[in-house]
Amino acid sequence: MSQIETFYEVMRRQGITRRSFLKYCSLTAAALGLGPTFAPRIAHAMETKERTPVIWLHGLECTCCSESFIRSAHPLVKDVVLSMISLDYDDTLMASAGHQAQDILYKTMEKYKGKYILAVEGNPPLNEDGMFCISGGKPFVEKLKYAAKDAAAIIAWGSCASWGCVQAARPNPTQAVPIHKVITDKPIIKVPGCPPIAEVMTGVITYMLTFGKMPELDRQGRPKMFYSQRIHDKCYRRPHFDAGQFVEEWDDEGARKGYCLYKVGCKGPTTYNACSTVRWNEGVSFPIQAGHGCIGCSEDGFWDKGSFYDRLTDIHQFGIESNADEIGTAVAGGVGAAIAGHAAISAIKRAQHKGDQE
Repeated sequence: MSQIETFYEVMRRQGITRRSFLKYCSLTAAALGLGPTFAPRIAHAMETKERTPVIWLHGLECTCCSESFIRSAHPLVKDVVLSMISLDYDDTLMASAGHQAQDILYKTMEKYKGKYILAVEGNPPLNEDGMFCISGGKPFVEKLKYAAKDAAAIIAWGSCASWGCVQAARPNPTQAVPIHKVITDKPIIKVPGCPPIAEVMTGVITYMLTFGKMPELDRQGRPKMFYSQRIHDKCYRRPHFDAGQFVEEWDDEGARKGYCLYKVGCKGPTTYNACSTVRWNEGVSFPIQAGHGCIGCSEDGFWDKGSFYDRLTDIHQFGIESNADEIGTAVAGGVGAAIAGHAAISAIKRAQHKGDQE
């Protein structure tokens, strides 16, 4: 079996200097939320480990995960695809097509049996024996099972592969299901979102290549490094929520002032993702910053939970308070009382000072 080049060998062949390589490792550590002491470990892994073969499959989906992935900036997707991994099969990005493409899939699976990562975008429909999604002349559910049997690990890209997404929305005539309903004997890393953030996708791959293991997952199978906090926790509008300042309706004065979007349906308080920290388009913005509330697209079942603009009415994730409305009202009332009290005390002090002067 021919040896696959290491990441460092590929970079050197492309004319990248040692200094630039080490700088890349430091930036990668920072992007993964790791301390500077991890940069040497990343460098060692890149110098010694072979690039990991990756097979990327597409089921029922809109290709938004691929569209997001190719726009990654830290690291650039060209570095991921051409240097960090060996993307041997992806029928959306590869030049080959038809029988030639299918031959590449079979040869990759045979050559790297038990070593390749299977990345899955979209989900399999089960109704009519899977005939609602045909790939390579066969139902996608069969192709998924075939490719998964010898994979070292599986990544479920996006909410389609992770949860089912809109294809599985009621009444779900195709019986679309998330991939963990079909693949039950392999570890699956779920990277939900519609689509996931580009840097989250490349970050998961970078972590696996660097440390040779899966990242720590939460109880739903999502990487904790990106899905351990609610969007609400780090949202820059959070101070307005705490102060009871909300957008009551679109384009009102509160909207113009950038108040909290909770009352117009923002699902940030119940959505776990990195949107408010990593953001989108190289950290430029994210939906809440653009003026639209979070729709909770990384959470299971978000598509069947009613209008995106219906406000959350019963949130039990705010300490001793039971409802977001109560928090806003209580805090606003407390602030008002504090201001009134401060004004009264100030008036008394001014009167006393005036009396002492007289």
